[in-house]
Amino acid sequence: MHEMVKGSNVALATLSENAGSLIAGLSWVSPTGDGDADVSVLLLDANGKVRGNGDFYFYNNPVAADGSVQLLGKTPTESGDEDRISFDLTAVPAVVDRVVVAASRYEGAGFGELEDLKVTLTDAGGEPLLVFAVEDPGTVSAIIFGELYRRGDEWKFRAVGQGYDTGLAGLATDFGVDIDDDEAASDTPNGAASGGQSESGGQSESREQAESGARAGSGGQAGTAVPAPAVPAPAVEQEPQATPGGLMPTPRSPGDAAEPGKPERTARPRTAKKKVTVPRVTRKSLADNDSWKQARLFPVSALKSDRDREMRATSVLLSVMAQVPEFGRRLTAPFGAPAGRMETFTEVSLPQGDTPRRPDGIIRVERAGKLWTALVETKTNGNSLKPEQVQAYADIAARRGYEAVITLSNDVALEGSPLVDVKIDGRRKHKVALRHLSWAEVTHVAQMLIGHEGVGDKAHAWLLQELLYYLRHENSGCHGFQNMGAAWVPVRNGIDDETLCQGDARALEVVESWERLVRQICLSLGGELGHKVLPVQRAKRGADPGTRRIRLADQLCLDGRLQAELRIEGAPGILGVSADLRTGRLRTSVEIPAPEQGYPLTWAKRLVRHLAEAPADLHIETLVEGETGGPRGTLERLRPEPADLLPQQNDTRITGFRLSLFKSMGSSRGNAESGFIRSVDDAVHRFHSTVVVHLDRLTPRQAPAKESAGTP
Repeated sequence: MHEMVKGSNVALATLSENAGSLIAGLSWVSPTGDGDADVSVLLLDANGKVRGNGDFYFYNNPVAADGSVQLLGKTPTESGDEDRISFDLTAVPAVVDRVVVAASRYEGAGFGELEDLKVTLTDAGGEPLLVFAVEDPGTVSAIIFGELYRRGDEWKFRAVGQGYDTGLAGLATDFGVDIDDDEAASDTPNGAASGGQSESGGQSESREQAESGARAGSGGQAGTAVPAPAVPAPAVEQEPQATPGGLMPTPRSPGDAAEPGKPERTARPRTAKKKVTVPRVTRKSLADNDSWKQARLFPVSALKSDRDREMRATSVLLSVMAQVPEFGRRLTAPFGAPAGRMETFTEVSLPQGDTPRRPDGIIRVERAGKLWTALVETKTNGNSLKPEQVQAYADIAARRGYEAVITLSNDVALEGSPLVDVKIDGRRKHKVALRHLSWAEVTHVAQMLIGHEGVGDKAHAWLLQELLYYLRHENSGCHGFQNMGAAWVPVRNGIDDETLCQGDARALEVVESWERLVRQICLSLGGELGHKVLPVQRAKRGADPGTRRIRLADQLCLDGRLQAELRIEGAPGILGVSADLRTGRLRTSVEIPAPEQGYPLTWAKRLVRHLAEAPADLHIETLVEGETGGPRGTLERLRPEPADLLPQQNDTRITGFRLSLFKSMGSSRGNAESGFIRSVDDAVHRFHSTVVVHLDRLTPRQAPAKESAGTP
């Protein structure tokens, strides 16, 4: 993989023959586990400006109509997050000269609080092309990681690494985007205009207001231009140089008319996050009684064998993918598929020696006369993928020039650990990408589209609802990860009788199963909430995923606990999950930081008041500075006396509160009522629905005032 330094550039054609479709990954590591950022893309003309507001892609405008750009969302990595963007360079309009890839933070946060910032590019075959690490970002709230630009008939990439103090709205405005100033003014203290030229004096009372204000123009002081560092000149060839202020072009005024041949501006984008949902109307049933079963598009009662389930599940999924463009595109874009006309097929016979092979399905996408093809191999229930079968499909795909083989099963792939290893002849000019989907991921995407993000029309929403009903039916066999594996019982018994030793391979198997379970719970909870839910991996910088799992397996042998942390967008803290295999108890918890203003008794009363509808057996512990723990008690006991949460010594500093629920965990390895998987899933969902939803920050923290970047 080509490693780049700031200011360098490289021709994509020299790195890959499949560079027409790319996946850009922007990643970072948060030492605290709760730091995050949002990616954005701007399409610029030869003047270094957007042609209109529609050329600005961010969380409120994630997909280009022509398929050239699609924000795919965040994917957890071994040490943090990776936010991925799909580019179809063949679909980028000819008048677009540069494609800027950036990221921004909010609520007064800066990139200096994050570590290991980098951008990677991967081609359509899944082959990593390049990586660029951003060093020493400082306190800036927005960064341009890099840009794709034309040089004649080819595309090149330049490593930029330039910071801005003006946030998302300021960066967009500098490139000619007309941000909704009215909203920015209403959400920014003292009515300051957006564009990065005003100082946000503090945080709003709610997260939504804080995001709107911070993203709409916090940064430098009023009337002070924030200079950006110039991009170093390339060492080999002459490229477009930065302006004296870096790559910040002169903003186009809102009243400027579009140039001839260029599209008119779209509606002014708003930097406050929005959600588009499909309206739901609950209608009274026309059935005489509950025994009447509603007719379904995809019946499941007749499924008798695993083969029937695999065939039906494949056909149902592929047909809905072809009919609902948003759904099909969301599932295939991360695999390098272009945006275009999609057709899907099942039970296709392909020659392979004396015996033809029949993959479960084929996905084919046409774009500008070019075809992208993926073979699909499906498994349901607890059936595992067969390496020799997947290998045969990979060989066929390589010979026929197909781009990918997609495996689909109830298992969840681990970071850096493919479920099936295949060996493709390295001498072949065309390489095949091996990709995996879990049925839990399919369900999550369908949930997000019809419940939170919206689809094109009611018919598409109905199709997705029928698909969800099918996937969730007990007879479909598409229930996601549901077995902790053969090592579960021996490991649990070894912990009970203290015979499990470090280095035992069975402990590593259990740790891997635990990681799969946590990833699936994140998908399930995120689909219900419509928020990002991601596992937090507190690994050392650059740690290998396999090494991290070995360390966790050794820790399991020592203390008998499986632990995980989930970051839920909008939640006041990290949700912790701990399964103690010695005691058979599950603990779900969240830590809330103490406000920086007010009185401790006020904090305690307010916390208890907000938890009025929480379970009476909720444990609350006061966290104090320099000590292992402070006062604690159940919510039932603390409701009449919130003051019992305060330390007896008045000079003891309270740093926060820990809220915990305990329950017995299931013992069996499966997903039955008494199973471990079901008990963990129920515990997380119960804790969030009965505790976390009632919480907010006790008092908004004041963002530290930033020093002016200009002269006094």
